[in-house]
Amino acid sequence: MLWKVAILTASDKGARGEREDTSAQVIRELVEEEIGGEIIEYRIVPDESDEIVAALIEMTDYFQADLVLTTGGTELANRDVTPEATKRIIEREVPGMAEAMRMTVMQKNRAAMLFRGICGIRGRSLIVNLPGTPKGVHENLAAVMDQLPEALLMVTGQYRQ
Repeated sequence: MLWKVAILTASDKGARGEREDTSAQVIRELVEEEIGGEIIEYRIVPDESDEIVAALIEMTDYFQADLVLTTGGTELANRDVTPEATKRIIEREVPGMAEAMRMTVMQKNRAAMLFRGICGIRGRSLIVNLPGTPKGVHENLAAVMDQLPEALLMVTGQYRQ
């Protein structure tokens, strides 16, 4: 199965061109290697809720991505608003995925309890918030990677029991 995947980076410095987006590259590599995903859209936006919301809606509704992976804006700083923006547009949460990411990563790094990312469904798209660092992306995505194909089958209406 070839999954359509979109990557959204929320980063003020990245949006201004002041920082290379290495976290998105980690996402790209993992998605292509582990689940055979095809990146159909990639975007960097500043840490602004309305811009994140607009990008998520376009990725799910216009590009019809099966999976949208966000990176950045998931910690405790004032401008970290990715989870709140995601909540504004999803129809249902998938709390077990976010819990699994936190639980798995906390076994190695107690600071993972400060990660506020959520997972949810909009239409036939699964949205997963990831941290903004390459290491955080790798650890959190690896924690749920084995369940992504089944989750995507369910969300896209292709699941057969």
